[in-house]
Amino acid sequence: MINYTIYKNPNNTQWVTFVHGAGGSSSIWFKQIRDFQKHYNVLLLDLRGHGESKPTLKTAFKQKYTFAALAHDILEVLDHLKIEKSHFVGISLGTILIRQLAEMYPERVQSMILGGAILKMNFRSQVLMRLGNMFKYVLPYLVLYKFFAFVIMPKKSHKQSRLLFINEAKKLYQKEFIKWFKLTAEINPVLKWFRQVELNIPTLYVMGEEDYMFLPSVRKVVESHYRSSKLFVIENSGHVVNVEQPNAFNAAVLSFINTTK
Repeated sequence: MINYTIYKNPNNTQWVTFVHGAGGSSSIWFKQIRDFQKHYNVLLLDLRGHGESKPTLKTAFKQKYTFAALAHDILEVLDHLKIEKSHFVGISLGTILIRQLAEMYPERVQSMILGGAILKMNFRSQVLMRLGNMFKYVLPYLVLYKFFAFVIMPKKSHKQSRLLFINEAKKLYQKEFIKWFKLTAEINPVLKWFRQVELNIPTLYVMGEEDYMFLPSVRKVVESHYRSSKLFVIENSGHVVNVEQPNAFNAAVLSFINTTK
């Protein structure tokens, strides 16, 4: 089972589950834990191969990684902890896993909060993926990761987010990075489906106004999925909204969760 950490709130039975992005770990939520634990039970996850979820002999020989398999890792923890339903908060690639989980087990997802959501790969991100696929066996993965981090979070004000993700990525193994990078092969059809199909689950997209790669497509989807979805744009923030503007992020998310109880 993947590694998890819980912070209990004795006065509430509801759960908020946090899902980080590729190359990160549950430690990226350090600016959220205290605010959320005041109101809810908090579950933090380390995705496969990340943080404290180190590959075992059993997982090392598993078939290739798929979004469905990674979403099932999350479900396994919920079942183990007997959590029937949870609010889910994700960042970057974590938002894809939350949406995948909601496709497969909608009854387990009370609401989705998708920060720095990825709903479409624009031209620049498609080029990034192709470059990554060309060089993933040649270059040390940290060289690729630093390059990706800089393209996605280019501004001086994004430096803290970049460094945080690069430092977390240092804990990955090269083979693990390659397994995760192979997920990009299935990302386009998965995202196309997500853009087309609206789920009947309250959804809040929290995006940085400087998240130039992903914000435009999120705006379009929220317009067409207006029955279930809302958009909150945080000023002076790039892709990793929960790190760059934690106070605004926490306030918006807690306010939204309070309305979906």
